[in-house]
Amino acid sequence: MDGVSVFSDHICELGEGPSYDPATDALFWFDIVNGKLMEKPLAGKLKIHDLGVMASAVAVIDDERQLIATEVGLQVRDVRTGRLTLHTPIEADNPLTRSNDSRVHPCGALWTGTMGKGEEKGAGSIYWFFKGELRRLFSDITVSNSICFSEDGTIAYYTDTATGLLMRVACDPATGLPEGGPKVFVDHRSSKGYVDGSVVDRDGVLWNAVWGGKAVKAYAPDGTLLREIAMPVTQASCPAFVGAKADRLAVTSAWKGKDEKQRALDPQAGMTFLLDIPVKGRFEPRVRIA
Repeated sequence: MDGVSVFSDHICELGEGPSYDPATDALFWFDIVNGKLMEKPLAGKLKIHDLGVMASAVAVIDDERQLIATEVGLQVRDVRTGRLTLHTPIEADNPLTRSNDSRVHPCGALWTGTMGKGEEKGAGSIYWFFKGELRRLFSDITVSNSICFSEDGTIAYYTDTATGLLMRVACDPATGLPEGGPKVFVDHRSSKGYVDGSVVDRDGVLWNAVWGGKAVKAYAPDGTLLREIAMPVTQASCPAFVGAKADRLAVTSAWKGKDEKQRALDPQAGMTFLLDIPVKGRFEPRVRIA
């Protein structure tokens, strides 16, 4: 497809959680259900790290450490050794749930979501973590997704994918905590596919991967659909800004839930793609754990 190329042909069952680190010019992403962390410089070879635990999102703490959202909570990963150390347990006593979508607010706070491993209805939540403090923000979430923020930190977005509603809520830019109640930003219920991961660019445009819709959609700050980019896979899962100028999009995908016949019809499912379209992206903030 025009403007869409394969960034990595490594096939993930559930490719998710892409995050670009400008310090190393590398994209990190996960195969959640198989406990793998992928690392690939934009002009380098793929490395696969076996985490030994389901994990779904990564944030940079400093040059030596990352914060990883896992099925037992937030773990600090030593970049040199790969060792994981549990920092803040989240639902660690509940074997039925795991981490899912997460993103760092401009102030350094992390919003991180959970969900049932079998997508059990209402089993998940969305949490706020900042300088060692953890709070539950939203509960009764089936599939937490689309966590992202405006550049000035005054707006947060999220969805429970099962509802088909992408939500918007005002935020305190100094803390990343919600101010007031959420309101519907996009009603996707009558459209093909489901709202999955999202990012917001410097113009306030929200870029959303549409699971089951073979597309990435871009929405204006008022919720108007600006454009739709066709994807070569059915289940696009999450975008991330990449490159020295954060001016391109990488998009993960998945084959999870497909039988052999369906996979044969969707042969690139699980690969990670590069969208060579002009975007005014921005780098992820570093997370503040203390």
